[in-house]
Amino acid sequence: MYLCDMKIALAQLNFILGDFEGNYRKISNAIGRAKSEKVHLICFSELAVCGYPPRDFLEFDDFIQRSNEIINRIIRLSENIAIVIGAPSINPVPEGKDLYNSLYFIQDQEIKYIQNKTLLPTYDIFDDYRYFEPNSSYEIVEFMGKRIALTICEDIWNIDNENPLYTVNPVEELWKFNPDLLINASASPFDYQHMEERLEVIQKNIKRYPIPIFYVNQVGAHTDLIFDGGSLVVSPNVHVFDRMKLFEEDFRTYELEEVMRGRKCPCPTFDPIEKIHDALLLGIKDYFKKSGFKRAILGLSGGIDSALTAVLAAKALGAENVLGVIMPSPYSSEHSVTDAISLAEKTGISYYTLSITDLYNQVNEQLRPLFDGKKADVTEENIQPRLRMIYLMAISNKLGYILLNTTNKSEMAVGYGTLYGDLAGGLSVLADVYKTQVFELSKYINREREIIPWNIITKPPSAELRPNQKDSDSLPPYEVLDSILYQYIELRLGPAEIIANGEDPTIVNRALKLVNVNEFKRYQTAPVLRVSPKAFGMGRRLPIVGRYLW
Repeated sequence: MYLCDMKIALAQLNFILGDFEGNYRKISNAIGRAKSEKVHLICFSELAVCGYPPRDFLEFDDFIQRSNEIINRIIRLSENIAIVIGAPSINPVPEGKDLYNSLYFIQDQEIKYIQNKTLLPTYDIFDDYRYFEPNSSYEIVEFMGKRIALTICEDIWNIDNENPLYTVNPVEELWKFNPDLLINASASPFDYQHMEERLEVIQKNIKRYPIPIFYVNQVGAHTDLIFDGGSLVVSPNVHVFDRMKLFEEDFRTYELEEVMRGRKCPCPTFDPIEKIHDALLLGIKDYFKKSGFKRAILGLSGGIDSALTAVLAAKALGAENVLGVIMPSPYSSEHSVTDAISLAEKTGISYYTLSITDLYNQVNEQLRPLFDGKKADVTEENIQPRLRMIYLMAISNKLGYILLNTTNKSEMAVGYGTLYGDLAGGLSVLADVYKTQVFELSKYINREREIIPWNIITKPPSAELRPNQKDSDSLPPYEVLDSILYQYIELRLGPAEIIANGEDPTIVNRALKLVNVNEFKRYQTAPVLRVSPKAFGMGRRLPIVGRYLW
């Protein structure tokens, strides 16, 4: 039947969790294209049928039944083509979990083989072992005279058994069957360090097991998680044969013999700030599209965080779908208002001005009998962002806008924000981006022309909740604070280790206490677009009530 070199297609697609019909249309269209291009084998990503990560959807029998129905429809498409695709499968053994995370090899309108995932990550954002039974058996698929090893995501990440979480190396087990090539179906989420780590892992596999690897990754955002795609084909000489698009759907075909011979792919290098920028755009775009929303609203303060959020929203959604509301208080400087207007005009977004001064004065007057004799403090400051939120949420409700939260990671970490005020919103765009990175992103956006007014970038940051206020009145310089926060949050270093790295002991102890005592605020904020190795949310689960580093 097959008299020529094997032609393999990788389909890097953007799925929606639980949208079985929509996902099937994408899958069937890709299969149709593969057939038209005379492809012999097409590969899809991990749990492509239902989307990854489905989380507790997997506990619904109806969800699994619908997934199986889609697999049956895909089987009918497999005439004259082989299909490798991820989906949950039912564990037939009563003992253990009810499901496997599986990779189906479908050919000639039947399932030829199912490879289950062995290594089930249960750390950071991953919770696979909550739902799936780990694989314990291995086989090789034979197709067109080639022996194919099938693996799923994490299964290639335990070379030399160096990961203490696992006791087996699945690739080593499959190597016993003398495979000619390896396929890895992944759903590997983005962070600004992870793309390089993936390539290192793949190349490390090939150095030990010198066969080509076809690595197909999911692309798209699922609420907080962003998948960058970047699927890879790497030759036995360890050179990257090809890298697929980042943050976009892609479809490419490869002749196996060409991959075996190898070539050096002129793969572009990406600055971390550029990757964060592109990831945030995809995160915003997919959050709105997949949720059925079109328009965003945010408060424009004249500060850098709201300016950056507005620019990203305008890029992701179209300027015509973004509304900025300027809400000056008695303490807002004139340049903050003019900067906000300039930003709106440069980006093309609509803007509206609603002063909170009269409301603020009325609220203070109403509270005077209760507050009489007490000095003004953070209470009066917090009234202002909460009044602004009344305006923003009223417009959101009436006009159908989704509110974007503009708080950055530095502020979110130390609680420099007001619950039911500036911490409100449907999506936290910058809450995994440190303040120093906010400045870098803003300069990156202005790399060709001024979009964010330079005055917004260069002026001292201020919440403008009291006369002449600056962030530096309450916080250490952001370059100092962010260094400490990175070591504590991303690197999980304790205070003694951070101090030993040269940081000021007084600032370290104060900063870490602020992080811990403000955990209750982070529990009540909107989902955070994850772009770092350790983001607030699913990947960082700390108790609210505790006395560590108080």
